[in-house]
Amino acid sequence: MRWAPGIAQQSPLTSFCSLVELQLAFITWHSTKNNLQHRTAEMGGQQVIARRGQPFTITLHFQGRGYLHGDSLHLIAETGPQPDQQAGTQSIFPVGPGQPDLKRAWRATASAASGPRSTDVVVWPPAGAPIGRYQLKIRVDSDHTSKFYYLGDFILLFNAWCPDDDVYLESELEREEYVLNEQGLIYQGNKNWIRPVPWNFGQFEEGIVGICLKLLDRSLHFLHDPGRDCSLRNSPVYVSRVLSAMINSNDDNGVLLGNWSEDYSGGVRPTEWSGSIAILTQWDHSGGRPVKYGQCWVFAAVMCTVLRCLGIPSRVVTNFDSGHEKDGNLIIDVFYDKAGHLLPTESKDSIWNFHVWNECWMARRDLPPGYHGWQVLDATPQERSNGLYCCGPAPVSAIREGDVDVRFDAPFVFSMVNADRVAWLLDGARKEKLQWDTSAVGNNISTKCVGSDEREDITSAYKYPEGSLAERRVFLKALGQRQPLSPPVRYRSGVLPVAFSASVEDRTREPPPAMAQTSLKLQLVESPEVGQDIQLVLAACNLEFVHKELKLSLSAQAVLHDGHPRPPFWQETLYLSLRPREEKELPWTISYQQYGQQLGEDKQLCVIALGEENTTWLKTLAEKTITMASPSLDIHVLASVVVNQPFPIQVVFANPLSEPVGNCVLTMEGSGLVKGQLGPLGPRKQTSVRLQLTPYKSGPRQLHVTLKSSQFPPVKGHKQLQVIGFRNA
Repeated sequence: MRWAPGIAQQSPLTSFCSLVELQLAFITWHSTKNNLQHRTAEMGGQQVIARRGQPFTITLHFQGRGYLHGDSLHLIAETGPQPDQQAGTQSIFPVGPGQPDLKRAWRATASAASGPRSTDVVVWPPAGAPIGRYQLKIRVDSDHTSKFYYLGDFILLFNAWCPDDDVYLESELEREEYVLNEQGLIYQGNKNWIRPVPWNFGQFEEGIVGICLKLLDRSLHFLHDPGRDCSLRNSPVYVSRVLSAMINSNDDNGVLLGNWSEDYSGGVRPTEWSGSIAILTQWDHSGGRPVKYGQCWVFAAVMCTVLRCLGIPSRVVTNFDSGHEKDGNLIIDVFYDKAGHLLPTESKDSIWNFHVWNECWMARRDLPPGYHGWQVLDATPQERSNGLYCCGPAPVSAIREGDVDVRFDAPFVFSMVNADRVAWLLDGARKEKLQWDTSAVGNNISTKCVGSDEREDITSAYKYPEGSLAERRVFLKALGQRQPLSPPVRYRSGVLPVAFSASVEDRTREPPPAMAQTSLKLQLVESPEVGQDIQLVLAACNLEFVHKELKLSLSAQAVLHDGHPRPPFWQETLYLSLRPREEKELPWTISYQQYGQQLGEDKQLCVIALGEENTTWLKTLAEKTITMASPSLDIHVLASVVVNQPFPIQVVFANPLSEPVGNCVLTMEGSGLVKGQLGPLGPRKQTSVRLQLTPYKSGPRQLHVTLKSSQFPPVKGHKQLQVIGFRNA
């Protein structure tokens, strides 16, 4: 068969019946043009990648004679291994005139093309079609005979630009941010020191869309019933819930293996990752073996890549002081010994310094009105939901109003932002209540702003202001709700925990702990960087008109971001005299020599002051979580950045330590992945390395640089680049 010159992506056709008068020669998919119109061009031009509810055009080329209006053409679109018309995974539809019904049915219209024996066919996938990989076939009816041809494959995605699609977003700026943007920022640290960490989502990198579809095909839902699974892929609620289970590997051969042990042998430290592409491609190339290792921000970042790739608007959200509460009573207990040391506990209740999850935008037609919009998804494996380690989608609006009977996993999500924190002092068998804090959980909930690198605080979307009557009303409402939505829906702990049925009246009558009339407050003189001494001030104030003697137990210990403490590395006992209403400030220094070897991957310390009055024996507690700032990496671009042309960069790093640093490895990601050796670095010395990169895409890009060494956790930097295309060069 001879191909006409200048026709892109021409596919040979397979015939299944006898010859008829009208014969199809080949098809032109117009992949480049179609993908540009569907905003998928950067995924590659080898096949059509379309968004549902939006047409794409193919050209049919006949031999012998052209298509006549008396001829009958029917297209057949099929997805999944068991295509079925009733399930919505197979559709047979005529090629003819008429306006398409985008909501319910596939349609196709024909018009004359440039050649005498060619016909343009515009295919309209409905806005409610299942997403996935499709086969397209055609049946040609002519002269009382029929002939079938296999035309080829195409991919169908969700469409945030289509008003009839359940993921429709009205704002173009939000669509560009939450679907098209391949770079982002993830917020870490603690509520008083929030820092952005850059991430390369890379959802448009070639091959990633195939990996994302493979994820769906590896899910337990697909393996159990592939026909039903593919049929349900018309729902972003279903697809996102399946993905929240597949990003972790606890129940299946999902993407990431979580590790919070600080022993990362045999894999990559979670803090070393800077993008999703390496993780997803490693999972794919290994045949689906979980990638080692991930923690919450890595799970959320990879989840964001997959959701955006498939067309579901998504963003990464960080919740500071995030609750993990299992008992169902919305109380998280923490324990200290009589020296003021934070104790590890066998209970799974904890408060993470920060926790990262996803929000995705969609309609919730499975729920009563009022729950459309942003939904919480959490791929970090914490608790089982309906038998699997997954979480969500849970409507953010339901969390704000305390509607924890709404599917999916609303009770667990509510507790992450709204539990109370109760501090206890353990002294042998005796347990003494120190504090009851109603505002300790769920602070400074953060995400990247639309169209800029600024931080957006979205706490008000999750909860009413702390201390307000509305906040307590919602809290007690959530505490009092007991029944699940319906018997088939099982929440994270199997069913809604019994503790949720505790009397609301009992809760409101809970007596506050007796507190000493002495206040303690810890303040940082300045935010410290790794290698610097920590300068603190402890302010002690006598709140009464009597003289007081105060015993102060001071300590410091490293703490992981999931709230798990390490043993104290420093402690001291002081005795302080305070005149009536007197306030004193005590300077306090923790040297690098004291904390340097104790610092964990998260670079976080917990400093605690426990005061005890010598007459009343009443106690007061002050604590502060300190996140050590990483030293900076300076990135200098030394020439214009033009697509497909190498350009030089220089990375400069100054060793902040008073000791040599060896085993330094520099990793770059963004416009390709490059590795270079830096070390060793002398004490307090500056060094630099020059490298060349060759960008393969134009437009705004983000370069990520990570420096790894044996002396401190990975140091990260990033640089915004504007890559000039050939036309503008």
